[in-house]
Amino acid sequence: MVELAEMIRELRQELNCALAGGGDGPVRFELGPVEIEATVAVGRTGGAGGKVRFWVVEAGGEARVDSSRTHRICLTLQPKLVAPDGTHHAVLITGDEAEGER
Repeated sequence: MVELAEMIRELRQELNCALAGGGDGPVRFELGPVEIEATVAVGRTGGAGGKVRFWVVEAGGEARVDSSRTHRICLTLQPKLVAPDGTHHAVLITGDEAEGER
């Protein structure tokens, strides 16, 4: 399992790579809302005052989680490109198709 925060960090990194590797080609795509649906296991560490963590359950992984402790969540993220002056701009990405992407 992987923490929900780590999954979102990895997604952000992938989007940054697509943006940086887009090149100067004439065709670009504006990045719209990113919808994520995941099964998560919720856990608390350190007792009553501990931190709650959301663990994304990986499909086909070796770790098995009791279904009574898992929850299905949907997130919609709105990516924005923030300029140094604080203004927001549309995110435009391009990139080559990765093997197995379709």
